[in-house]
Amino acid sequence: MTDFVPTPTLPAPDIVRCAYMEIVVTDLAKSREFYVGVLGLHVTEEDENTIYLRSLEEFIHHNLVLRQGPVAAVAAFAYRVKSPAEVDAAEAYYRELGCRTERRPKGFTKGIGDSVRVEDPLGFPYEFFYETEHVERLTQRYDLYSAGELVRLDHFNQVTPDVPRGRRYLEDLGFRVSEDIQDSDGVTYAAWLHRKQTVHDTALTGGDGPRMHHVAFATHEKHNIIQICDKMGALRISDRIERGPGRHGVSNAFYLYILDPDGHRIEIYTQDYYTGDPDNPTVTWDVHDNQRRDWWGNPVVPSWYTEASLVLDLDGKPQPVTARTDASEMAVTVGADGFSYTRQDGEDKGFKVGAQL
Repeated sequence: MTDFVPTPTLPAPDIVRCAYMEIVVTDLAKSREFYVGVLGLHVTEEDENTIYLRSLEEFIHHNLVLRQGPVAAVAAFAYRVKSPAEVDAAEAYYRELGCRTERRPKGFTKGIGDSVRVEDPLGFPYEFFYETEHVERLTQRYDLYSAGELVRLDHFNQVTPDVPRGRRYLEDLGFRVSEDIQDSDGVTYAAWLHRKQTVHDTALTGGDGPRMHHVAFATHEKHNIIQICDKMGALRISDRIERGPGRHGVSNAFYLYILDPDGHRIEIYTQDYYTGDPDNPTVTWDVHDNQRRDWWGNPVVPSWYTEASLVLDLDGKPQPVTARTDASEMAVTVGADGFSYTRQDGEDKGFKVGAQL
């Protein structure tokens, strides 16, 4: 469907985990109130144009950068690599792919050392770094712990018009697929890929792109997510709850999707599973199974499939969005001709109330 991504001859950089996202917001004060006042992220540093935030258990400088700007968009999906040499490896790797790269010296982004930003083959702004300023890990600061505490950055989710192409590229980059969604013809609609030993560090969702679908923060328990819902209701901002709470089939995680003042989508996420074994199997879901996106079978709101954030090139300009031409997951499962199932044909897993308690 789109240009082929060649397999590089150079080794891919050794990526440890997703580490932070930099987003552009149009009203920094409103965004601060949302991310700090409502969600409880912790301020590491701030000035009149930028706020650096981290989650409770983080020891690097930040997990989220809010930067004032004219257009709401994502400036960087940042990954930590295993050593300073891996920053060089990332630069060489992407240059061989023919991608634009930009080396950034220590301090270009506060708290981050020598790094390289790239416009990757899918059009996303990726960053790779090793050096970072260490800050206090707040794990035992129970005086700061809120009922809806966000404890870790968990993953990114990217929208691309060609998921199979994106999957090949990310697997070449060293990511492993934990779960995917396919139809009976083997067409892939979405894929979850990881470097750390959880279900994903990033995911690919099929749609018009490149765009950022969401950034996700983890909580310790389900009740933390319920508290966030209660808090948003008490603040009369429950209209910013887009989807959930619920439990995913894919990943098994308990989830909530909310929208920040600019419409950037945030997932609050907990209780997925370990994927670190070398033979960890890939779980494939049928695109028609309505339990893949919500284990309880609740329908997905159409905006979840269609709305997403723009991403920026290395000059800070929005990347053009390419329309998906293949059938989308929404068209297959939400549209007028779509269908879904909870039980497959011939399957009856009903239960008998009161049987042999």
